[in-house]
Amino acid sequence: MNHNIFNSLKTLQLPSKSLQYYALSALEEAGLGNISRLPVSIRIILESVLRNFDGKKITESHIKQLAGWEPNAARIFEIPFVVARIVLQDFTGVPLLVDLAAMRSATMRLGKDPNRIEPLVPVDLVVDHSVQVDYYGDKQALAHNMEIEFERNKERYQFIKWGMQAFDTFKVVPPGIGIVHQVNLEYLARGVHQKQGLIYPDTLVGTDSHTTMINGIGVVGWGVGGIEAEAGMLGQPVYFLTPDVVGVNLTGQLREGVTATDLVLTITEMLRKANVVGKFVEFYGEGTVSLSLPDRATIANMAPEYGATMGFFPIDDTTIQYFKHTGRAAEEIVALESYFKAQGLYGIPQEGDIDYSQVLHLNLDTIVPSLAGPKRPQDRIPINQLKMTFSTLFSKPVTENGYGKSPELLTQRYPTIHKALNQPIELHHGDVLIAAITSCTNTSNPSVLIAAGLLAKKAIEKGLSVKRHIKTSLAPGSRVVTAYLTAAGLLPYLERLGFNIAGYGCTTCIGNSGPLPESIEESIVKEDLICSAVLSGNRNFEARIHANIRANFLASPPLVVAYAIAGTVLKDLTTEPIGIGNGNQPIWLHDIWPTSAEIHELMKYAMQANTFRELYRDLTKDHTLWNNITAVSGKLYDWPESTYIAEPLFPRFLTPANTDSSFN
Repeated sequence: MNHNIFNSLKTLQLPSKSLQYYALSALEEAGLGNISRLPVSIRIILESVLRNFDGKKITESHIKQLAGWEPNAARIFEIPFVVARIVLQDFTGVPLLVDLAAMRSATMRLGKDPNRIEPLVPVDLVVDHSVQVDYYGDKQALAHNMEIEFERNKERYQFIKWGMQAFDTFKVVPPGIGIVHQVNLEYLARGVHQKQGLIYPDTLVGTDSHTTMINGIGVVGWGVGGIEAEAGMLGQPVYFLTPDVVGVNLTGQLREGVTATDLVLTITEMLRKANVVGKFVEFYGEGTVSLSLPDRATIANMAPEYGATMGFFPIDDTTIQYFKHTGRAAEEIVALESYFKAQGLYGIPQEGDIDYSQVLHLNLDTIVPSLAGPKRPQDRIPINQLKMTFSTLFSKPVTENGYGKSPELLTQRYPTIHKALNQPIELHHGDVLIAAITSCTNTSNPSVLIAAGLLAKKAIEKGLSVKRHIKTSLAPGSRVVTAYLTAAGLLPYLERLGFNIAGYGCTTCIGNSGPLPESIEESIVKEDLICSAVLSGNRNFEARIHANIRANFLASPPLVVAYAIAGTVLKDLTTEPIGIGNGNQPIWLHDIWPTSAEIHELMKYAMQANTFRELYRDLTKDHTLWNNITAVSGKLYDWPESTYIAEPLFPRFLTPANTDSSFN
């Protein structure tokens, strides 16, 4: 039976039914604090604390402490936060599944019912970290890369497939569907949950630092380690110190030619300087209202890069429209909107509405096209300064974050033979050797992907191309991206520049860029070349993208395509032509850069609810590689001999003597 502490249990009348919910207004009526002026993110966590009150793990004191949150008080209280669900990616998720399997085996040895071992909250594992860009630049790249992925990971996938059928609350999104965070946005996130007549907000933790992307649709959640996620799976609270909350007041609107990536790189730079490490960041103001949902998600994704626990956007009309466009059921959308309005949590706050620990301001009109790098995501570089920045760092001492090279080497040529192409090529410092549209940061955002497609189209029409030795790849966040790029007629142009679909996963951003041609790698190592990668990812630490690529720049998808065409970062694309096109004419970046109107015209293809419903209706349909994986069935795993999966030892120490007598 639901408790009713502080007379907080209320009824929410929906068109088709009545549900109960825990009203935050009751806490203000009870004199616990000025709840309506608390940051929205704090109020959502407060609801969880209130709802999960049991007098043991969560006490009345916990409710009062959080309800009385003050903007600049000493942070001495720990919050016991019970989340609604857990999201796992495959590298970190498999060990947690191993623990569950081991506990079931131990339970059976104790003579107990192994079915008692079951996650107490829904758990989704999305397999997205295992695909590598071994093949690129042709229509078979996706098929070949997935075949290799399944060969490399067969034992893991057999085990994961067993877990799918063994646990009722453990679901799996197979390889080749999408990146965990975009799948979370488009499909897994519910907005609100309904259970046993109770309605409450969607909240989660995930075993990937960029779980924060979900903050873009008003869901409180962040990345945690495996131990914390496992505790959450077993119904235990996630504990953390009461946070400071930094309010970021966005004003104005983005200018023509400026992308969401430019915005997020500016925000990352700004918030790093403001030292928001370990704090919540909450966006508000008229500028926030003007941002599309994918733009918000792009900003939320980068919370780990600017150091915050979350980069949170409250739910408003834009959120509701996104849920409609992504094919969610009408009934659950009505429930989402009704619940948040009943709780007083609906809408983007404006200046003066909320009491924040600190307030920062950013005028969107001031954002300019930018990249970030070559080693850190917070080191933003306006596009007109990239050539100068690289040239300066090239000869700057290593102790000052430079490369310590002699300036005269910057113009030296290094000839080699590209064996696969059977042709001579010249390498130089600053050459772009990897150009990747990759990662959850931007591949969830149709505006920048459509911009990349339009830029590719204009480039092809003007006779531009990409040198074949540059490793180009497109790793969309989900199959929806492929559907709308195809429907808009843009995918063929990206393919002609070498940006064929290489996989649906993290790929280049986590170092799964795959090898470069052998002769190129040999030349880089022999000559100690400082070559470049340009990627639409979120991290660019040295050697993260590729062991031998030392200058890595984060950029929007259209800029990734542009620098692939330019072939070097030692070209100022604002004052020098990007390349030579038809009729031996110089082509400038502004000649091929798409307008906002052109992008907007094609955005209709990106928000087709039927496309989302069709692609997420059956995740195994026509998925031959996954369907051909054979796995044992039943509630217990048989622990076959394996090079990867082994039964852990800790459950073997469980005996009837040291097991809780209530465990029957």
